[in-house]
This record gives sequence, structure tokens and C-alpha cells, in this order.
Amino acid sequence: MIKGIQKTSLIDFPKRIACTIFLGGCNFACGYCYNSDLVQRPATLPSIKEDAFFEFLEKRKKYLEGVCITGGEPTLHPGLIELCRKIKELGYLIKLDTNGTNPKVVKELIDKRLVDYIAMDIKASPNNYRAVINSKTNMDNIKESVKLIMGTYEYEFRTTVLTNVHTKEEFKLIGEWLRGAKAYYLQQFRAMETAIDKKYSSAKSYSIEELEEFKVILKEYIDKVELRGC
Repeated sequence: MIKGIQKTSLIDFPKRIACTIFLGGCNFACGYCYNSDLVQRPATLPSIKEDAFFEFLEKRKKYLEGVCITGGEPTLHPGLIELCRKIKELGYLIKLDTNGTNPKVVKELIDKRLVDYIAMDIKASPNNYRAVINSKTNMDNIKESVKLIMGTYEYEFRTTVLTNVHTKEEFKLIGEWLRGAKAYYLQQFRAMETAIDKKYSSAKSYSIEELEEFKVILKEYIDKVELRGC
């Protein structure tokens, strides 16, 4: 299940020193995603044994405050709930990264107090998701996850901004959808050779000035809107 670990991160879990673990497999195929092996071919990657991971957490108790669980899409894994429970038993805080396609698991994690912070990727406005994810999805599930997450106390929504998808009108629609959210981050796209769709290996990014214009639009709906990765 665990395909990689970043032993220390100062940026993945807001205000916390954490490690980040990567779970393989995803039900999206976002063209700009640079973790193509992790997302599409997780079986080709070596796994980290759970015993070794928890031994690592035991040794790092003095230095780490939290564990970020990312992917791929973590909620696809039937062992996620139990993994979180074991991490919490060691006294760690947990941040979950998700695409929101599995609200049942999101709700269980919230109800059982097994997550302390949730970051959900917002790919586009509801009617434009297919342009980003390159796969079928149930938008009702994604909308349900948004509602669930907005009822928690620490969360964020975030969008990697693509020049071929996101426009001023697009962000108006996203703003209307997420109206009242606590925090939303615009992440500057970075071209990477390992992108799933090779057109994103050399695609252009919006400038900081252009991202600031989107930020102004979103501030009409959401109090805290920030840029990330600029």
C-alpha cells in the first residue's frame, strides 16, 4: 500500500513538521500529474512494509508532529482506516490528501476522528471536470465530499491552474460552488517531463500576475485565497 515516504516535510502539513507517505493507484488520469508510475503502474513500484513504517514513526516521535497521507488517491485503499487508526495511536496528527471521489470513506475518517486536516483537490468547475481528469466520475460524490469537508475544522481546497482549462469564468463558477469555504489555494502549474500527458511536459504556466487576477475573483466567495508554488 505504501509506495514511498518523504521522511521530513515543513510544507505538506500546515504549521506542522511531518512526514509524507504515498499510496499507489488513482481513479483519475490528470494529464499534468507527474507521478505517472505511482498513479498508473503502482504494482511496478516497491512497497514499504507497514512494520518498517511504524518502526520509523516510533523513532521519530521527538521530531515529527504529523503524517501526511497522499497518493495517488488514498481513499481507494481498504486498509486506510486501519492505517490511520494505528498512526493516531502513536500520537500523530494526520493530514489526508484526496480527490473527493469517495465521500463514504471521508465521512468515516471524520466521524471516527482519524484525520485532523483534509486537503481536497478541486480540478475544475463541476461541469468541466472531465477536461482535467480524463476519466469518468460521479460528480455527486465529489460534491458530497466538499460538503463533508466544509463541516470539519481544518481543511483546504486547492487547484493546480492550467492555461488550457482555467479561465476567469471558470473561477467564478468554482467560487460559487465553494462559497463560504475557509481556505482555497491556487497552485502554479509546473511542466514536468514525467507528466501523464506529454503535452504538459512543456506547457506554459500562468504568470503570478494572472494568478492574482483569479485570486481577486475568488475572494468574492472565499475569505482566504492564497497562491502556492509561485
